[in-house]
Amino acid sequence: MGHIFCPCWFGMGILLVSVWPSGSTTEVCTGTDMKLQQPSSPKNHPDTLRRLYEHCQVVQGNLEITYLPADVDTSFLKDIREVQGYVLIAKNHMHHLHLNSLLIIRGTQLYEEKYALAVLDNADSSGDVGLQELGMLKLTEILKGSVIIERNPQLCFQETIHWEAIFHKYNWQKYTEISSHRRRNCPDCSQICPHNNHCWGEAKGNCQILTSTICASSCPRCKGGHPTDCCHEQCAAGCTGPKHSDCLACLHFNHSGICELHCPPLMNYNPDTFEIMHNPNGRYTFGASCVPHCPYNYLAAEVGSCTLVCPQNSQEVSIGAMQKCEKCDSSCPEVCYGLGMDFLKGVRAVNASNIHHFTGCTKIFGSLAFLKETFAGDPATNTPPLQPEQLEVFVHLKDLTGFLYIESWPETLLDLSPFQNLQVIRGRALYNGAYSLTLQNLNISSLGLRSLQEISSGMVLIHHNPNLCFIQNVPWDDIFRNPRQKLFHNDNNSPEQCDLQGQVCYSLCSQGHCWGPGKSQCVSCSGFLRGKECIENCNVLDGDIREYVNGTQCFPCHPECMPQNGTESCYGSEADQCIACAHYKDGLSCVERCPSGVKLDGSFIPVWKYPDEDNVCQLCPVNCTLSCVLRDEFGCPVDQKPSHASSIIAGVVSAALALLLLLLTVICINRRKQQERKHTMRRLLQETELVEPLTPSGALPNQAQMRILKETELKKVKVLGSGAFGTVYKGVWIPDGENVKIPVAIKVLRENTSPKANKEILDEAYVMAGVGSPYVSRLLGICLTSTVQLVTQLMPYGCLLDYVRENKDRIGSQDLLNWCVQIAKGMSYLEDVRLVHRDLAARNVLVKSPNHVKITDFGLARLLDIDETEYHADGGKVPIKWMALESILRRRFTHQSDVWSYGVTVWELMTFGAKPYDGIPAREIPDLLEKGERLPQPPICTIDVYMIMVKCWMIDSECRPKFRELVTEFTRMARDPQRFVVIQNDEKMGLASPIDSTFYRTLLEEEDMQDLVDAEEYLVPHQGFFSGETSADYRSRISSTRNAIETQMDAGETEESPQYPYLGPSLSEESESITSNLREEDYTASKAVQNSAPLQAPDCSLQRYSEDPTSASVNEKENPDNKSYTTPLTLAVIPEYVNQPENNLPPNKNLRLQGSTLEKQKRHMGKNGLIKEPKNAFYMSFTSAVENPEYLTPCSVPASSPLPQAFDNLYYWNQENPKCNPAEFFATSIVPPAATNGFPPTPTAENLEYLGLSEPVTCSKDFA
Repeated sequence: MGHIFCPCWFGMGILLVSVWPSGSTTEVCTGTDMKLQQPSSPKNHPDTLRRLYEHCQVVQGNLEITYLPADVDTSFLKDIREVQGYVLIAKNHMHHLHLNSLLIIRGTQLYEEKYALAVLDNADSSGDVGLQELGMLKLTEILKGSVIIERNPQLCFQETIHWEAIFHKYNWQKYTEISSHRRRNCPDCSQICPHNNHCWGEAKGNCQILTSTICASSCPRCKGGHPTDCCHEQCAAGCTGPKHSDCLACLHFNHSGICELHCPPLMNYNPDTFEIMHNPNGRYTFGASCVPHCPYNYLAAEVGSCTLVCPQNSQEVSIGAMQKCEKCDSSCPEVCYGLGMDFLKGVRAVNASNIHHFTGCTKIFGSLAFLKETFAGDPATNTPPLQPEQLEVFVHLKDLTGFLYIESWPETLLDLSPFQNLQVIRGRALYNGAYSLTLQNLNISSLGLRSLQEISSGMVLIHHNPNLCFIQNVPWDDIFRNPRQKLFHNDNNSPEQCDLQGQVCYSLCSQGHCWGPGKSQCVSCSGFLRGKECIENCNVLDGDIREYVNGTQCFPCHPECMPQNGTESCYGSEADQCIACAHYKDGLSCVERCPSGVKLDGSFIPVWKYPDEDNVCQLCPVNCTLSCVLRDEFGCPVDQKPSHASSIIAGVVSAALALLLLLLTVICINRRKQQERKHTMRRLLQETELVEPLTPSGALPNQAQMRILKETELKKVKVLGSGAFGTVYKGVWIPDGENVKIPVAIKVLRENTSPKANKEILDEAYVMAGVGSPYVSRLLGICLTSTVQLVTQLMPYGCLLDYVRENKDRIGSQDLLNWCVQIAKGMSYLEDVRLVHRDLAARNVLVKSPNHVKITDFGLARLLDIDETEYHADGGKVPIKWMALESILRRRFTHQSDVWSYGVTVWELMTFGAKPYDGIPAREIPDLLEKGERLPQPPICTIDVYMIMVKCWMIDSECRPKFRELVTEFTRMARDPQRFVVIQNDEKMGLASPIDSTFYRTLLEEEDMQDLVDAEEYLVPHQGFFSGETSADYRSRISSTRNAIETQMDAGETEESPQYPYLGPSLSEESESITSNLREEDYTASKAVQNSAPLQAPDCSLQRYSEDPTSASVNEKENPDNKSYTTPLTLAVIPEYVNQPENNLPPNKNLRLQGSTLEKQKRHMGKNGLIKEPKNAFYMSFTSAVENPEYLTPCSVPASSPLPQAFDNLYYWNQENPKCNPAEFFATSIVPPAATNGFPPTPTAENLEYLGLSEPVTCSKDFA
């Protein structure tokens, strides 16, 4: 349920805060938070604003000037110098504002979360009367927020202001929305105004004061253009000199006239004594000021700030006149919360469904509001009406920290008697930001708040109560705690009519002050006070119950005091303060009877007394302690001597009990020894037995193979990228004892890397080693040197994102849909093996060939256990724009959250590498998704493809399709691609040949880089793997004469596994022989085709009507010459491996010219086997990292920063808060220029989590 009012969580009133030297003070007043809401009392509204802001210099909140008529004098605003929140000037009819002293708007709160200054609709309905000039002659600083000035038909000079000079340099919202539509001609600025005629008005003294644009280049603010005129870095709005005591306003905190970055702390550390000591110069933070004590009605927090609400795990305490928050020793005691607090935050009013929470409360933290729906009920929420007798729960209430608002009250109650014991209304939260007590439209005749002694903050508004009397009989000035408070009352019962109706104060009420009629409603009594009633005299000398006088109050004597004739009966209320006793006297106290067998405090022995002739209690001669049945005539016990027989019996019983106890002790000792011997034997017998019970999970064993490689087997060729945690190299793996070279990517952690980084890279190796799918990148092995090295397969065409960007003019619908099918199959496999990827995106899909892509980057992947269905992440960097909503908000990752990421990945492909949600900050993505917004339909997509994407982006994860369903859908579309993806000249598209691949040239130019073997061919089980011998029958070298058919056949072999394994299967002799024979047959068949027949175009019918475009048909499985992927018709040669000489490649117009500066220069081998780079790096070399905005970790601003960061991303951050240079952070955020194809020239950064780097690197075509 929403608010009907706008509660403002500020205290109210004038606060004298000493912030300037020489004992001068600054008047601080609190602002309002009404926005454009109509004032509760339009008649009293101008006077309310005057009481709020007259003589005020600093507004601790928002300055809202609204709904003022044309004849109002606004000179009460002339002293305001600073506004902590925003300034709103709206719905006014006056001509001028008197804000000519305003220096700075801090913008800690913003109007509509955007504007620090809003000037709106300041004219009457005709548009002929309204605001003509702003008149903010000294305004030179807006720290945060923008400016909007619209619909002011009489306003002039808003365009002549140099707003850019007013915005602070770190104000990231510095933009203006200014409308110049007006209904009158505006004069020009005065000729004496310098700087292009910037002014606030036409008068000579209205020229704009500039303190930033005239400064030397290194000055944020200055008093002139000379370098010596710079202001101190802690100054805001300008200065009169270079010191931090010469500032016109402070950027952060004002400490006794000196601008500081922080207030002095309350506690200091003494390094000599190793103690935390009290700092005598410590100050509390109050807004932008440092104060020695928190103002009245504010709470002093332990962290050194003044607050209105104590933080969690702390409670409000009062120490003398100071109110503060203290941490609870264990759990805080339960307190009563009112509206606007805790579980009642957002509740409109007290009603029958929540009134039980206030039962027995003496103090309520929050506010109380009684609306019409309180007593009429609310059918919308099925809330019954509140019954009048239920209001009795407030009888015990004494302290209310918020406001009391009543606009509806039972007709049967003629006063507010349920609040008769309410003593304090603190007003820390105010109705409409101004009122702590509001009573309107009630049928009451009197207030009845007889115990109310203080209203700490806020105005009092009592109006439109036609029967209400006694308002002027209350001494409001004695109840208010500061001079800004005032009572506003109108349209109530007139005093004359009240007198005629007999509604007058009781005759004994002092000075005629009362809350209503009768003895109990007096504020103070002219006579005496008995309980709550005023009386003329106390019953000191007569009366049934005698009394004594304490000041002006009458208190009864103790009931045991004897009434005296003609004199006082007591001098206090205790039993020992009687003049004479009515019955007996025991010591100094009067008692009804003498104690007989009574145990006194702290004693176990009963006391026996008897009254003497003076009715004074005396001790009995015999003090009986056991059986005291016989008494004498005075009531004292008779002494009974025990007999000889009873003594003998007692001795016998005692001896028997002693023997029994001894026997039980011996039995217990023997029993314990026997049990210890038994336990020892059982432990010795069970040492070889299973201790823990079996709890089989039913999960299959993970028999994946992990290869441990030697450092001597690895040869690093060049650096692909580097970061804070390590480096990725392009290299070659040369297994010991085998004459083969395999191109690989080597990920190496840096020296002195944290144990956490080593653990993460081993976890990634565990995940990659366990996968076995043609559409998932596989791990070749790890090298356990001092820094762990991860060796993976090297992909020739890089990441899919760069590939579609660079080749978008050659990509057809068949290619796009084939890739969608392959990615879905890879993700379906990961789902089958219970692996949640968490980072699926086009940048994390690698291109092995134009017809074959693989999913990579398992840096964020998590393997679910047999009984797990989801994974909850702890922290780290996450790709917000690819993540499902539940993953962003609750960090919950499942296979269905991967489906969401798959939909974004398909969108990237269909837009040829466009950025999702481009231009929208990551922190705004959750709100955007919750509002129902999604990525737009790509131009080439039909509604069929786009609806699949939309289904992937459903809020309810169970409503999203499964990956196996996505495989079926995209397979169906891939059979007839041009029906579902519309691309111009689609039939002419072709990706059969590589495009001037840097990968091939750079590898072939290295020394001794011939005879390279593809990693997947090498990993086919063969004898040499275990024996160290290599057989050519089990693994074929890469032939430079391979043609396109053979290449496509090899890709098909990888795909044609009949079934995905649960995890990587173990090598067996059976699988070894079958796979080896298959490879040999394929190789022979490909040679036969190559030597016997020219290249033929594939049969289109087999492609279009294949049941699965990415799987071979029955005939294709029988004939390995057929392609395994549905590809566009092409006759180009497809070199898949790296040792194919260039003279066999088809002519390429994109080849570099001889002597080009982009040609790779000759390099030489370093001592550690790393091939050194030349001084001038070749094209696309990794000279520096680029920022990846999808994995951006906002940097914490250093303490010396002139402004706290306003752009911290709540939804997209690294919980370990890296330290970085702000200059470097902003430098890397510059958008690079676009290339000729419409995309930035720098490729997408490879995933930081996959590389194990803290700094992002660019995505090279030489991609692992």
